[in-house]
This record gives sequence, C-alpha cells and structure tokens, in this order.
Amino acid sequence: MKKFNLVVMPLLLASCVAFAHGDEPPAKDRFDAAASEQMAFRIAGDATTASRTIRIAMDDSMRFTPGLIKVKQGETIRLVIANKGKIMHEAVIGSMPELQQHSALMKKFPTMEHGTPYMAHVKPGQSQEIIWTFNKAGEFYFACLIAGHFEAGMVGTITVTAKN
Repeated sequence: MKKFNLVVMPLLLASCVAFAHGDEPPAKDRFDAAASEQMAFRIAGDATTASRTIRIAMDDSMRFTPGLIKVKQGETIRLVIANKGKIMHEAVIGSMPELQQHSALMKKFPTMEHGTPYMAHVKPGQSQEIIWTFNKAGEFYFACLIAGHFEAGMVGTITVTAKN
C-alpha cells in the first residue's frame, strides 16, 4: 500500500492540477475557421485579417481602460489585454446574460479551466491577445469573471455599429 501511495497519489494530484484554472494561460492555437463557432456576439477572428489593434489595460482597481470600445460590424480586431495589477485578471467577451451565467459558474467552480478564444486569463505584468470578428451589430461586454471582480464592476462595453 505504501508503494501505491508513493507512486499513484502524486500522479492523481498532478492530473487534477493540469485541469485547474491555475496561473498559466491556456495555449491559443492558430486560427481554425472550421472550428470557429458563431456566438451571439461574434465569431473567432483570423489574426492575419485584423484591421486594427485595441489595447485594454486591467488593474487591481477592478476596472478596464478603456471601459468602452467601438467597432464596426464585420471588423476583425486584435485586442491586447494587459494586466497592470498585482493579482490575476481576465477578460471574457460576451453578452451580459452569458457573462452573468459564467460568473455564477466561476463562483461554484473557481478552478474551472479557461481555454476558449474569447477569453484572456492574464498574469500580473503580462498580456494576451484576443482576435475577434464582430460580425453582429449591438452592445456586448468584456468582463473579469474571477470571483468578486465582476461584482466589483470589472466590466467594459463593446459597441458594434451596423454596416451602412
């Protein structure tokens, strides 16, 4: 039994850690159009077609700067999300109901893994990119869904103006 505990238990613990929220950002693979899923607020973008870059800073005051970004329908944007704080933050794009639902899940499962292309989980002092095509007009949001951050007001707005 001692041998089992010495060999198997570390392996079991290591496998649990591998699927946790953790400190490491998930690896973002190259753009795969076939795997892109149309969501209510957008679809994954191809970095080679990004028309411009928007830099968004987040910090421990639980705010994003800028807190409002404007894009045109059909525009592919490179969002560079920088964590200027001393604690972990993230930016998740979605509709308000989607963000509220995800926030509730984060409270129940604070170690849940994040690896989707519309999320950036960023360590202090680092940055990550989200490449997104905003192909639907409307008002959408980006938020930090780490427990307590969303409730503290860490939410920004994305206004997508319709094509003329």
